[in-house]
Amino acid sequence: MSNKAYLETDHPMRRVFIGKVIVHIATGESGERLQNAAHVLEQLTGAKPTFRKAKRTIREFGIRKGENIACMVTLRGEQALNFLKRALQAVGNEIKESSIDEYGNFSFGVTEHILLPGVKYDPRIGIFGFDVIVALERPGYRVARRRIKRSRVPKRHRVTKEEAKKFIEEVLGAKVVSK
Repeated sequence: MSNKAYLETDHPMRRVFIGKVIVHIATGESGERLQNAAHVLEQLTGAKPTFRKAKRTIREFGIRKGENIACMVTLRGEQALNFLKRALQAVGNEIKESSIDEYGNFSFGVTEHILLPGVKYDPRIGIFGFDVIVALERPGYRVARRRIKRSRVPKRHRVTKEEAKKFIEEVLGAKVVSK
């Protein structure tokens, strides 16, 4: 595995790197269980989680609109790369090909947070599964996010599925499997 966090290419504007990593735990309820999930997320990532609200009321599940039911953390830079390598170890360094979209983003789930290396089980907190969503970018993607003169990233500059596979295998050291 190399120490650089991007895929080397001929032109510097064609480099592929990790834009952000989102770690998400959905409990489906508020209260102590959600607070425990937020504590686990903070423990795993080292960042303070934000809470997400329910969009609508679902009586069968006991969820009311506007109630906090999930928490998430967005990681960038070196912190994102370090967490991603640990999370990939928890899933056996394998990503399903169907988990990669046409724009090079990919996601996977970890069934139990204690599968991450260096994490101990705490019976007071319990066990939580979480989702990891990774957005791959190139230099120049800022034009889609900036406030003034916002523009779209053209299709020829977006990361393709093949480039994402190459990034996962070369930079992250994981295998892309077709299941």
